[in-house]
Amino acid sequence: MESIDELLRQAEVAHGHLCAGQVLGVRMALMGLDRLGIADPRGADRKRLVTYVEIDRCATDAIALVTGCRLGKRALKFRDWGKMAATFVDLSSGNAVRIVALEDSRELAQKLYPHEENKSRRQLLAYRELTDAQLFREESVRVDIDSSDLPGRSGDRIICPRCGEGVNFGRFTLINGESLCLSCARPEFRYWKPCAPEE
Repeated sequence: MESIDELLRQAEVAHGHLCAGQVLGVRMALMGLDRLGIADPRGADRKRLVTYVEIDRCATDAIALVTGCRLGKRALKFRDWGKMAATFVDLSSGNAVRIVALEDSRELAQKLYPHEENKSRRQLLAYRELTDAQLFREESVRVDIDSSDLPGRSGDRIICPRCGEGVNFGRFTLINGESLCLSCARPEFRYWKPCAPEE
């Protein structure tokens, strides 16, 4: 695994800028990999790891970079909980660790760099120096990953009889004998709404 400086450089390139969130994400991923004993997540160990992220912010890009977990590989799972947290799961052992950024790390950044006026810069500098224990809370957890969510699995595919769209990985539900996609089964939960036709 590359040094933290090299990973931060790569994160900056991939994300478009370096910020405190990127530092937290790199540190969080390195800590998770260390706790699980995964040394080469983007190489020899690439099929061992699934990562759940709980926020769609800068740290998530850094976590994906360090772990090699991607949505397209089905190894990165997003849970929109708005928390600066991630869970790292070793598929070979079943071990998992959930790591959460501590709220008081912002106060520690202020104490460590009181002369730095820019809050973001203060956090960026401090998050590189603070210990894992000062930045994060960790907890060993169990994650039951359904076989339909495992990386590499192609899964079943159906065509929704209402919208005609293909549905993969068992993301459908049976209603009155019809296998419906989730957006047809529960239209009130769609993130999109059809536009009214122009008159």
